[in-house]
Amino acid sequence: MERQLKEKKVLVVDDERDMLNLLTKLISKKCGCSVQAAESAHEALLIAETWVPDVVLTDIKMPGIDGLEFLRKLHDLDQTVSSIIMTGYGTIEMAVQALKDGAYDFFEKPFDNDRIVLAIERAIERTTLLRENLQLHNRLIEHHQEVGFVGRSKKIVQVLALLKRLAPSKATVLIRGESGTGKELAARALHSMSKRAGRRMITVNCPALPEQILESELFGYKKGAFTGADKDKDGLFLEANGSTILLDEIADIPVSIQTKLLRVLQEKEIQPLGQTRTYPVDVRVLASTNQNLEEKMRKGEFREDLYYRLNVLSVVMPSLSEISNDIPLLAQHFLEIFCEEHGRKDLEFMPEALQCLLRRPWRGNIRELQNTINRAVLLCNGNVITPNDLVEEGQDPCIGNGDTMIKQNSFLHLPYKDAKEEVMGSFTRSYIANVLTINQGNVSAAARQCGMERQALQRLMRRFGVEAREFRP
Repeated sequence: MERQLKEKKVLVVDDERDMLNLLTKLISKKCGCSVQAAESAHEALLIAETWVPDVVLTDIKMPGIDGLEFLRKLHDLDQTVSSIIMTGYGTIEMAVQALKDGAYDFFEKPFDNDRIVLAIERAIERTTLLRENLQLHNRLIEHHQEVGFVGRSKKIVQVLALLKRLAPSKATVLIRGESGTGKELAARALHSMSKRAGRRMITVNCPALPEQILESELFGYKKGAFTGADKDKDGLFLEANGSTILLDEIADIPVSIQTKLLRVLQEKEIQPLGQTRTYPVDVRVLASTNQNLEEKMRKGEFREDLYYRLNVLSVVMPSLSEISNDIPLLAQHFLEIFCEEHGRKDLEFMPEALQCLLRRPWRGNIRELQNTINRAVLLCNGNVITPNDLVEEGQDPCIGNGDTMIKQNSFLHLPYKDAKEEVMGSFTRSYIANVLTINQGNVSAAARQCGMERQALQRLMRRFGVEAREFRP
């Protein structure tokens, strides 16, 4: 049976029976909420312990436990509940103190019915946001950080399962994916789950080193091998003996070094520069690339025999657009990291900010999202991150202009028909993820918001690989 949206609950507390009846009828009719009434703070606390209201609307001057003490006990019970104070003549000072103690809003009797209904609706939204953020935090604790991965989408789960299967092997693994998708993280996961985890993994940033330096760094050299070689030096392969070496962005390795690397993979031995003898090494080789190696082979820029030696096993890291339903979880993860790093403990996202993150195209994938959250934490003026905190001045906070979207998704190299399908597919996946996030995975409610039949939305979900259960708390 499909899970239904959680019913919103309002608890009304007042020692005047007529006021309780009036408010109960008003809120039930105008807000569509479930309402319970209590004639004392003591009775209200008993109800709140088991019923768990979203909003509490309470008088402040009552016999026994007054409104201020009641709110303190209520917030000790549930810090996410939003409270609204009703005040009579001569209790304004108490209302101000209640706001300082954490009350959401207050009204002076007699009050306007429409205004109090609006306040209740906004208070419900606040409670929903606080509880969703708490759920995100708890998910991070629950799922964090199995070998460093954050995410619950189908593709991330599949990648993690594949890495677990490959980790015990000694075989070479080629990790592919766009820039910023976490290829080095996948390599570290493979190493940490292997029997070699007790030794440090060696990472080589291949494009960062010129050809001559790269060769000497990888394989080492003997004293006098070249000008400046005034002593013997062990290379990185020898340093990685008994461990793992990651050749990051291997597509940029010069052909001359590709030949020597092939020997390492075939013979399990290295020959330092200026040395006539070889040295056996026990190194597991991992390689990563964001380039099309098949195309480079056709151009003669990458050795075919090396490609097949590297591509014994392959892992493809998904782009952020393919795991868009993980964006809120990733954003919350990065928020906690950078709040800790920059000493800003009380920051949180407003719902509109998370929705904008879901709508934006992410050319730089997870790395771009990470940098965006870092910038927002540094520059946010208040305690809530807004859509405008997520972009540079003058940019559209949610989607950018049309030119930006096309550039960021890099569709211009495709034929028009293919490019159109790619753009529409990306939009549809993001749109469905967005509406399911808002409706907590409830397909019927999401379909109503989309203005389509439930079956039509389900067909789109099947076509684009979106599963409702991934959006449910």
